[in-house]
Amino acid sequence: MIRDTSAQDRPLSHTGRAAALRRWLPAGAGALVLLALGGWVVSGWSAGSRSYDASRIRIAEVKRGDLVRDLSADGKVITANSPVLYAVAGGTVSLKVVAGDVVEKGQVLAVIDSPELRSRLAQEESTLAGMEAEASRAQLDARIASLNASKARDQAQIDHVAAQRDLERYERAHAGGAVSNNELARAQDELEKARIGLEAARSDARLQEQAAALDARNKRLLADRQKAVVAELQRQVELLTVRAPFDGQVGQVQVAQGTNVAINAPILSVVDLSEFEVEIRVPESFARDLGIGVPAQVTSQGKPWPAKVSAVSPEVVNGEVTARLRFDEGQQPPGLRQNQRLSVRIVLDTREDVLMVERGPFLEQGGGGYAWVVNGRSAERRPVQTGVSSLGYVEIVSGAREGDRIVVSGADQFGDAEKVAIR
Repeated sequence: MIRDTSAQDRPLSHTGRAAALRRWLPAGAGALVLLALGGWVVSGWSAGSRSYDASRIRIAEVKRGDLVRDLSADGKVITANSPVLYAVAGGTVSLKVVAGDVVEKGQVLAVIDSPELRSRLAQEESTLAGMEAEASRAQLDARIASLNASKARDQAQIDHVAAQRDLERYERAHAGGAVSNNELARAQDELEKARIGLEAARSDARLQEQAAALDARNKRLLADRQKAVVAELQRQVELLTVRAPFDGQVGQVQVAQGTNVAINAPILSVVDLSEFEVEIRVPESFARDLGIGVPAQVTSQGKPWPAKVSAVSPEVVNGEVTARLRFDEGQQPPGLRQNQRLSVRIVLDTREDVLMVERGPFLEQGGGGYAWVVNGRSAERRPVQTGVSSLGYVEIVSGAREGDRIVVSGADQFGDAEKVAIR
């Protein structure tokens, strides 16, 4: 019998080999992780000298499209015409309406009882009557003076004619030898005297007529002046009855029934419900672009209504400028109320097919002359030129291409570095 090698064979255990493999697997995985981490660190070092967390920055992509320069704001509805009515004189107020009443033009709203003003009117009317009588008397005196002057002028004319006839008679008698030279000379002197008297009478008549007319004119001017005073007082007395200047609604009543008010004291306001405006406040950076006539849209009850800028405040208050919008004719939304809040959108400009990126604080950094462009896990500072901007986007004129990614927020922490890593 031949022996085989079975006595030398020894069975091997499979569980021992699996255990060895399990001992080596964690070590190998750890080595791979260390290698990967080392590669990431090396790549980060190669990307830049500084590293920043991506969650602390905001990145936007440069894209091409239409840039609409607009601004949105919350507007407040105000009445275009809401005057406050004042007391023209001191007195006791008797109100005829209450706040909220709908009134028509010319309707009596309140009556002011002012005895002082009515007494002044009566006194001035009496003075006017006296001045009117004086003016009439002056006109009558002027006519009498004119008649007397005419009478004196006519009498002088008659004397001059009589002296001339006497001289003619003396001249004929002197030619026949019936009158001496002395008598002829005396007749000539009488004619010259009559001529001088006639000229004086004519001059005196003109002067008396002018003086009488001047005195009558002065008296008439004084009467007319007093008439103007009376007319003004009558107007004030009529204004003691406060009337509605237009169809509308009574706003705020600022005095109580039976209150004794002073002159120029506010009584109540009237609101014109037929015309409203919208008041908005916009940042001062947009003030230069706002102008009268710029189109706008006011959203009321979910529907846009066309409007235009009607006024822009010339001053800046707390970094804002106040503007007013007026609805297009016949396009006012129904049911508007004073102080109601509405959304407003003003379209300033539209640029078609331009490069643009989301607006962010990077515009204010470095005067907007550069931006951080992201490339993989790094960002490098690159000079850019920006154009016009809207509330959401800014135009990129040069320095970036379509598809580039720009750090629009959080780049202030990069400092003056030229290249940084983003982890």
